[in-house]
Amino acid sequence: MPARRNPFNFGDLAQDEGFTDREEELRSLEADILNGQNVVVFAPRRYGKSSLVWRAGRDLVAEGVLIAQVDLMRTATKEQLAAKLAQAVYEEIATPLFRARERATQIFQRLRIQPTMTLDTSGAVRFSFTTGASAEDVDGTLERLLELPAELSAERNRRVALVFDEFQEVLDLDPRLPSLMRAVFQSQPDVSHVYLGSKRSMMERLFNDENEPFWRSAKQMELDVIPADAFAAFIRERFAATGRALGPGVVERVLELTGGHPYATQELCYELWEETAADGTAGDAQLDAALSQVLRSEHAHFTRIWDTVPRTQRLVLQALSAEPQGAVMSAEYRQRHGLPVSSSVQRALESLTTGELVTKLRPGSYRVAEPFLAEWVRRYGA
Repeated sequence: MPARRNPFNFGDLAQDEGFTDREEELRSLEADILNGQNVVVFAPRRYGKSSLVWRAGRDLVAEGVLIAQVDLMRTATKEQLAAKLAQAVYEEIATPLFRARERATQIFQRLRIQPTMTLDTSGAVRFSFTTGASAEDVDGTLERLLELPAELSAERNRRVALVFDEFQEVLDLDPRLPSLMRAVFQSQPDVSHVYLGSKRSMMERLFNDENEPFWRSAKQMELDVIPADAFAAFIRERFAATGRALGPGVVERVLELTGGHPYATQELCYELWEETAADGTAGDAQLDAALSQVLRSEHAHFTRIWDTVPRTQRLVLQALSAEPQGAVMSAEYRQRHGLPVSSSVQRALESLTTGELVTKLRPGSYRVAEPFLAEWVRRYGA
């Protein structure tokens, strides 16, 4: 009999049985896409934005919706963005509509810059645009590519959605690019544009600053941690389905350590499952071993973080790891943890929050954003 596979997954998209909760957000997102509503999804890294959109897309494709997705984190130039857009439109919209590659490629004939199309080893068509064209021609090519989803949707009477992952990266590509995109999108009421972003300050600037082109242009959805009862049921079901049991209080301790953080919970449960014998029971000893393994796995990542932040920020991270959600700016808290004057602490908190190492809960209250970073700092950050 083949060995049972670990039922927990982190780092990749959470698919099928690995998708946890988010039922309310999923229903809302699917309804918005069907209605042609633009949506911006705010969430820190590792909160499952991409998994949520993937699941919504899978459900909607089964209903005939065409969904094209572009990851802006993988585009270093506007020519690369054009190539990713052409690829997504060709594969996810044009090909399903026309059912013939030759017909699908004809939609690119009116582009100012003609793409180079090649076949890879799997037989898939790959697009590229050579550099060196004028900025006007590059922008014109991008504008035309952004117009195509709405035109194809209207021509074939099919609902279309265009998804941008890590959308805040448009600002690094070209600060003028949001204006060009918004000018095209505002005349596409039947196309849903979904924007995902992990850099909160940049995404809030794009969508909440009245001086920005995308101001109030999309419904806002914010992902939080997964509720403890939903995550507990998921963990118990995954262990039971693979022949392993959980001792009293273990699930509660897992969620106490992770706070319901999606990535962190899956990561810790992955190691806990590995530490538990087949047909055995996970107890405190297995959980302690699993936590130590997680910290070993994350050690290089956390060391890089620690080495890049200045001394005052390190002191604040140490304080928040030892006493989270305390009144950080109070004289008593600063004295307990050897923090400098309040103005220095405030500047450190602002930098840590912008860098998404620290999360602001309410005025004067903060916590370390990544659950295991706090544990790592308690053990090694001295």
